[in-house]
Amino acid sequence: MSYNVTQKLIKDHLVEGEMTPGSEIGLKIDQTLTQDATGTMVMLELEAMGIDRAKTEASAQYVDHNLIQEDSKNPDDHLFLESAAKRFGLYFSRPGNGVSHPVHMQRLAKPGKTLLGSDSHTCANGCMGMLAMGAGGIDVAMAIAGEPFYVKMPKVWGVKVTGELPDWVSAKDVILEMLKRHGVKGGVNHVFEYYGPGLKNLTAMDRHVIANMGAELGATGTVFPSDEETKRFMTLQGREDEWIELKADDGATYDVHDEIDLSEIGPMVAKPSSPGNVVPIEEVEGESIYQSYIGSSANPGYRDFAIASKIVEGRHIAAGVSFDLNPTSRQMLIDLSQNGHIANFLQAGGRLHQAGCNGCIGMGQAPATGRNSLRTTPRNFPGRSGTKEDSVFLCSPETAAISALHGKITDPRKADFSYPDVQELDKPTVDTRLLDDPLPFEEAKEVDLVKGPNVASIPEMDELPNDMELPILLKMGDDISTDEILAGGARVLPYRSNLPEISKFTFEIVDESYYDRAMDIRDQGGHAVVAGTNYGQGSSREHAALAPKYLGLRVAIVKDFARIHWQNLANFGVLPLTFVNEADLDDLEQGDVLVFKGLRDGIKQSNTVEAEVKGKDKKIKLEHALSERQIEIMQMGGLINWVKNRLEG
Repeated sequence: MSYNVTQKLIKDHLVEGEMTPGSEIGLKIDQTLTQDATGTMVMLELEAMGIDRAKTEASAQYVDHNLIQEDSKNPDDHLFLESAAKRFGLYFSRPGNGVSHPVHMQRLAKPGKTLLGSDSHTCANGCMGMLAMGAGGIDVAMAIAGEPFYVKMPKVWGVKVTGELPDWVSAKDVILEMLKRHGVKGGVNHVFEYYGPGLKNLTAMDRHVIANMGAELGATGTVFPSDEETKRFMTLQGREDEWIELKADDGATYDVHDEIDLSEIGPMVAKPSSPGNVVPIEEVEGESIYQSYIGSSANPGYRDFAIASKIVEGRHIAAGVSFDLNPTSRQMLIDLSQNGHIANFLQAGGRLHQAGCNGCIGMGQAPATGRNSLRTTPRNFPGRSGTKEDSVFLCSPETAAISALHGKITDPRKADFSYPDVQELDKPTVDTRLLDDPLPFEEAKEVDLVKGPNVASIPEMDELPNDMELPILLKMGDDISTDEILAGGARVLPYRSNLPEISKFTFEIVDESYYDRAMDIRDQGGHAVVAGTNYGQGSSREHAALAPKYLGLRVAIVKDFARIHWQNLANFGVLPLTFVNEADLDDLEQGDVLVFKGLRDGIKQSNTVEAEVKGKDKKIKLEHALSERQIEIMQMGGLINWVKNRLEG
């Protein structure tokens, strides 16, 4: 039988289930990735489960999100993460070393391996011939402990790539074109696999750009073959001996087919406030901008910055524009400095920030109220930038740089100078001194976890009751993101290791009264929320499930869920249900009370359950997609309880 690359990766790591699309499979995980916004909870979960040592081939803890040290909370957590990495046998990437995804690609990613990360953009490392997936932190904790990762067997969406990109067009425009075609939920339960003759015209970092924003398509992952370009990249990083070739067999087929001719791609822009709201640049050309922002895991490469540097070289940004430069790794920042690009940016009026995620997660660089921000970041969900009513457009580095010069969104093809010739470096900097190796086990087991005053243990979760009366505390529409469920940014993320405190921000973008109303009835049995399609899109942050659970959320009922958030809800004992008849959502109102009887037993007997709307003489049919394993986890109140029960047994 002929296999495509995705099928080969799954087949080689399959430990449970069958490769039938839609069925649950268990996969052996070779590597894990955690970052500081989500990793603190992962480390607390490892402690709660009594884990001694990482069972993976390589696990790494990065500090890249919460870098602002306006008080002691973030640095205290950095010390906690460093101690946990030593204790559990993880690599530790110190603050300033860079964004997890490109640093992992440079130092640890290996073709043929699986990677699970507590960050939805972990899929970026699919550029290296890996099956790289984002997940909730507790799934990553389980993988670190040597447990399989359970996911629905995806279909494989083959994308044949032909042609070569024109001048002034780059890889960001390719993935924006894919989002224009398929939207933010078009790739749900699929892995996108790129193949074809056009791949020779895409560098490893170009592929990273495309794979990174596969998360915005809702995909399980994005996979590229491991070929001569992958080998070239690994050779430059001093890791040629770790390269293997991995490509689709002759005659391999795909469940879904697509084709993209690079030569036909033009500059694209995603309008506020969704990565799927993509239009050709001509439709937004002339919109004034307050900010032009270059960086993030979606455009992390040397060329992404160097091309922008050459565009602004000898020129100056327009009056009133904040030109923000966010380097994505220390290695790359050194190279940019040594080759004059940082000087170009500064002389043009740019503002240089530290190597990290920064404004992408709302950690600084928030735009002014009522002004447009043009960014090379992967997401523009409402409020994600740190400004409550923001107006964020997504674009390529070429478009961002040209637009900074003009003070308005500008088609880079209309520049009055030639497209700069920028090549990848023949000898990039390789410096691992801020990436600490795991300690030997005998030394590691003597390490004590360093917990600052903001680190709180995870509260115990109670089991799922059989009978419940749940008021609907929120009714929402479509495409509610995890940023709207629980915001990121400098106000919120410092509390990521303190569930009672971070829960105070839950749903504040949707309804500022939610927290107080939830606390009022928290001890009276809890509540439910209802919403439309694609509920929980975006970040993998499990706090978006944990915080509502802490406040008493028992059931989330929607038209359909984003994959990672659905899994996070199930992992923490919040029952994720969908409407059998989607029109029932229209008949429900905030404040209605849903009556469930025999629910605990019912979800085991059937995937369909019934709820009565109290006082309205109406019943609604709902369904779940939980596996037998997940039903057991749900009944026990979540994955932590389930694991502790297994260990005690």
